Amino acid sequence: MNISKQELQINEEIRDKEILVIDADGTKLGVLSAKEAQKIAFDKNLDLVKIAPQATPPVCRIMDYGKYCFEQTKREKEAKKNQKVVSVKEIRMFSTIDTHDFETKVNQAEKFLKSGDKLKVSIRFRKRAIAHPQLGEELLERFKEAVSSVGTVEKPAKMEGRSLVMFVSPKASK
Repeated sequence: MNISKQELQINEEIRDKEILVIDADGTKLGVLSAKEAQKIAFDKNLDLVKIAPQATPPVCRIMDYGKYCFEQTKREKEAKKNQKVVSVKEIRMFSTIDTHDFETKVNQAEKFLKSGDKLKVSIRFRKRAIAHPQLGEELLERFKEAVSSVGTVEKPAKMEGRSLVMFVSPKASK
């Protein structure tokens, strides 16, 4: 029953002539008029809630609406709490990077990937270096091989303005 609170009609809002009524314990009471169903719900000190308006006849359930809303929000909070927020970390390099600097960037990338973050690797071209994009592509190829143990390429290298960009995502842990 993943129906939002705005869609639900309760008690006097239900105007249908005939509705299929389900009791609080889950037993079907059959097809009744809306007035009869409201009377049964009122006698049990509960609410009549339309849970399936598109059905023929519409399905209504006798339940405690306040408790139902509370449980729905509780479930939504629990689902939200269990979500893992994946952030995208960026590593920037230049096409003329030195060996030790490259190794430092690879170590940083491995740390990000192991913690479950996605990675945006960009190589910036300064001044006349833009005339040699193959140097950047070779550098990204080396980078891809260096982090292949912890990550896989999600989007291959692509030029965006004066930068060559590649996205790497962490490998699925077993």
